[in-house]
Amino acid sequence: MNSTTIEETETQKIDPKKGTLNSTSFLALLGTQFLGAMNDNMFRWFIIPIAKPEIGDAQALSLGLACFTLPYLLLASVAGYLADRFSKRTVIVACKIAEIIIMILGIWAIQLGNLYLLFIIVALMGCQSALFGPAKFGSIPEILRDNRLSKGNGLMGLITVVSSALGFIAGNYLYHFTKPSLTSPGSFSDISIAALALVGVAVIGTIISLKIRSLTPADPDRLFPFNPAKETWHQWQLLRSSTPLFRTALGVAFFWMLASMAQMNVDTYGIHELGLAQKDIGPLLGILVFGVAAGSILAGVWSAGRIELGIVPIGAAGIVVTSLLLFFTGSSVVPGSESSSHFYYLLSLLWLFLLGVSSGLFDIPLETFLQHRSDVETRGSILAAANFLAFFFILIASGVFFVMQESFKMSASQIFMVLGLLTIPVGIYIFKLLPNATIRSIVWMVSRTIYKLRVCGHDNLPKRGGALLVANHVSWLDGIFLILTSSRPVRMIAFSTYVQNRWVKWLTELYNTIPINIDDGPKALMASIKTARKAIEDGELVCIFAEGKLTRSGYLQPFQSGLMKIIKGTGAPVIPVYIDELWGSIFSFHGGKFFWKWPRRWPYPVSIRFGKPILHPENEKHVQKVVQNLGIEAADFRKTYQMIPPRLFIRKCKNRRFKQKIADSTGVELSGGKVLTGALLMRRLLNKHVFKQDEKMIGVLLPPSVGGCVVNASLAISGRVPINLNYTLSDSDINYCIKEAEIKTVLTSQKFIEKKPIDMDANVVLLDELKLKATIFDKLICLFQAFLVPAWIIERVIGLRNVDPDELSTVIFTSGSTGKPKGVMLTHHNIVSNINSADDLLHLTSRDCILGILPFFHSFGYTISLWMPFLRNMRACFHFNPTDARTVGKMVEKYEVTLFASTPTFLRHFLKRCTPEQFKSLDLVITGAEKLPQSLAKEFEEKFGIFPTEGYGTTELAPVAAVNIPPSRQLDPDEISAKPGTVGRAIPCVMAKTVDPETMQDLPDGEEGLLFIKGPNVMKGYLNNEEKTAEVIIDGWYNTGDFATIDEDGFIKITGRQTRFSKIGGEMVPHVRIEELITDIVSDPNEDEPEVQIAVTSVPDTKKGERLVVLYKPMNISVDTILKEINKADLPNLWVPSSDSFLEVDSIPLLGTGKLDLAKIKELACEAFSSKVTS
Repeated sequence: MNSTTIEETETQKIDPKKGTLNSTSFLALLGTQFLGAMNDNMFRWFIIPIAKPEIGDAQALSLGLACFTLPYLLLASVAGYLADRFSKRTVIVACKIAEIIIMILGIWAIQLGNLYLLFIIVALMGCQSALFGPAKFGSIPEILRDNRLSKGNGLMGLITVVSSALGFIAGNYLYHFTKPSLTSPGSFSDISIAALALVGVAVIGTIISLKIRSLTPADPDRLFPFNPAKETWHQWQLLRSSTPLFRTALGVAFFWMLASMAQMNVDTYGIHELGLAQKDIGPLLGILVFGVAAGSILAGVWSAGRIELGIVPIGAAGIVVTSLLLFFTGSSVVPGSESSSHFYYLLSLLWLFLLGVSSGLFDIPLETFLQHRSDVETRGSILAAANFLAFFFILIASGVFFVMQESFKMSASQIFMVLGLLTIPVGIYIFKLLPNATIRSIVWMVSRTIYKLRVCGHDNLPKRGGALLVANHVSWLDGIFLILTSSRPVRMIAFSTYVQNRWVKWLTELYNTIPINIDDGPKALMASIKTARKAIEDGELVCIFAEGKLTRSGYLQPFQSGLMKIIKGTGAPVIPVYIDELWGSIFSFHGGKFFWKWPRRWPYPVSIRFGKPILHPENEKHVQKVVQNLGIEAADFRKTYQMIPPRLFIRKCKNRRFKQKIADSTGVELSGGKVLTGALLMRRLLNKHVFKQDEKMIGVLLPPSVGGCVVNASLAISGRVPINLNYTLSDSDINYCIKEAEIKTVLTSQKFIEKKPIDMDANVVLLDELKLKATIFDKLICLFQAFLVPAWIIERVIGLRNVDPDELSTVIFTSGSTGKPKGVMLTHHNIVSNINSADDLLHLTSRDCILGILPFFHSFGYTISLWMPFLRNMRACFHFNPTDARTVGKMVEKYEVTLFASTPTFLRHFLKRCTPEQFKSLDLVITGAEKLPQSLAKEFEEKFGIFPTEGYGTTELAPVAAVNIPPSRQLDPDEISAKPGTVGRAIPCVMAKTVDPETMQDLPDGEEGLLFIKGPNVMKGYLNNEEKTAEVIIDGWYNTGDFATIDEDGFIKITGRQTRFSKIGGEMVPHVRIEELITDIVSDPNEDEPEVQIAVTSVPDTKKGERLVVLYKPMNISVDTILKEINKADLPNLWVPSSDSFLEVDSIPLLGTGKLDLAKIKELACEAFSSKVTS
């Protein structure tokens, strides 16, 4: 009884013959049991009131129970023989036929008026039930799969008690309507209703039993027990030989003793304590058994596919409390007072229900354990012996009840008190046997009210044998959740400074925690490792948090080598575990502190994912990569229950309905309520006056502004896909995008179209004119919805609750630097997962305000500038021109901006034009799109006091893939969260790796290769281009096309672009490295507005395959001087362009985003060097 697991061999496979809870056989078994139990109780409670006038209440109740119970003792061996020797289905059907005959005999005995014959019939009914029981319970594990046993037994318990309750009520009412008397029996017509009910139920039950599938005999060669006593003794010895099974059988027997006494006592309690008539006893009996049904279901649900014996002591405690409450209630009834009787009657119903619930919690785990732990070959005998013990206790109960009432003259209330007091030592004994399981169950129940726990991959835990669980470490509760979710005991490895605390020491000792302390020297450390190894070798589960400490940043820290020392040589597997979503809870370090913060949600979601066993891990980095991959799976799993951006937008706007949410440089400022009002109004107007019902893709031509935000939000909550068109492209490229996305309508404004006239192949809608069509009614309706209507009602009305998270949020067209723009399809899940990861790292709060200077046709502008403030309790302000440094400075100062994203080129503008006073509120500046020179970063820090860091992303990654966390947002100074010269580490739930561009094999840390990214931020694909999608997304990994190195801490350094390499003489020559060197040579540090002066590309070459070409603007330094400086840098000869490979141009072609227009640069080079190429 000290085990709480369902143990199976690792090679065990699901038996195809075994079914689920809705299989025909199991449903037929339930139906058979339902009608059988109902008929048993209906017949017995029809007979008891008949016998009461003849022999008295106590004797009638006790004798009826004894006659029904005695056959279980006398026929235990025969019942076990039948259940093992023959098909259990055959036994069940035969018992049901016997039930029909017994019911007919019972009616005949009433007609004869023979009391003794009636009790003989009750005994025959007991014989039928005794033979039926082992076959019924033994068939459950043969019909159901192992992981359905707990719930299957719960349902069987439910069916039994519900049918028993109906039988109690029906039996009493049959007596009330027919009033049969043994002294003056009437004609058959007087009891015809009873005869029809009893025989009819038996016949229907027999028919249903035929639907149970044929079951193979467990032991077809077993001999008949001609010596029942010897056979019973053998069964008893078999049960006694297993201490856990014997203790469990004692627990089950104790339950049935209490249940029998309570059942008899309720009859006396209702009549003598509450003053009820016989027919009114039914509800009291019914509520008791309905409570047992509820407890049975609850036990099945709480067990969650396992056998949770820790629930048993909880049930025992409930029995004690409710029994004593019934004692006090019954003793408090004022005789003759109708109001008092009614009040205490209602109170008694409550206590009886809770007594039943507690009893169900007590019994079901024991019954399930008994079934599962008994071997198939001896299961019938084991269950027969257990039944023998249970019914022996029931027989004792009948005698004890008679003695209590007749000899000791105890009232029904006092009997309830005795039952409660008897349960106290039983509960204490069980707790002493199962302290771990009991505490585990209590903690589990408490945690379920605070946390919403989801477990995936539980089947990957080995059913037996040792293993090392390796998990990430997010919060103080990680270990507790792992103990709760494992079906087997887990020994945690923890720092001794934590587990030796006097408040938790007893608990950690109870759970056999393995203390470890690196400060005690190598000997103590090795002793802890040896303890862990020994535990694994002994077949135990051990868990280590391989990072060595709680994360202070949300990042997965590098795994320590200790895990390899523990597992190496044991032959046991490593089970990777990923704990998701606890970062941000009060027990994590989110926000820079533990505990002292309000929970962000209630109940707080927690996901735990167990990965497939790693049989031979190469090293700790191998294990870490597997755990990281589980993190990606966990993040992807979130989409099954997380809200999509439009739903979160509605809620966050309502949270700030009276506080500023967005603003722009034109002076427009809107609260959350006004933003939502505007979005709802725009949605209403567009649906009414512009869009066709099936119109999905909508073009938007607006700068980053309040208007742009509201339009994008209105389209999102309409279930449409906003496509922000790149207005820096040529008219032909814009129309190419419109055609590709099948855009029929483009939304813009009169002011914008006047500044940027574009001839578009679509219906152009001027929003200025559309606003004029809004009526007072339209505005009032939207205002009412935004400020007063609950968010969930709005979602249902506009149809957001059924939107698939994998549906498109937007399509963003690339800038076309290497050809025609490609449409990148980003889903709702792409967007929300990217924002979640950014929030995990940046620790966003309500005081944060982001400055949006990047256009919404840029993926960073769309995800981070637009949707991140919409999905978080923060503010945003916008300015359409990132080069307008003076206005940017004023915006930062006015709205107390705390963070913004920029390019290094734009930072130079801010450095020259903005003052430290304007930027004093800033504490986070992230750059991207081009390399951040460290000299620029230091200069920026010296002036503004904030060190800008680099991040990395692409449109296809929604866009953020990696980022450096600056000291201003770093919660733990001991954690490495930024490295100059790198673009940071992959964000949470995202993985990065480098591969050999030729073989596509993974490369070790530090080696340069193609950068691949995997995570929930990877795009759905390219619009209308499955072939290109398949080229860049391989098994979930996105080929960024960038060359990079990844160091041992996971920091990524971009070394070049695949398309910006030339293969010269068989070697890869990086354009970017040459560009950086020449730029350093020719740049003037005193120049007010530094511009792009050079660009490196390549053209075909007949001798070496390709040749380098340098495009440059007119400058004050000669080509020869540049080449001399390049040679001083000691570059490989193939990297040095020849003197005739320099091409002077008026300007370096750039895209609207400020990036190099590589296609145009290549075109200029090919035109200039075409004759040289052909020659």
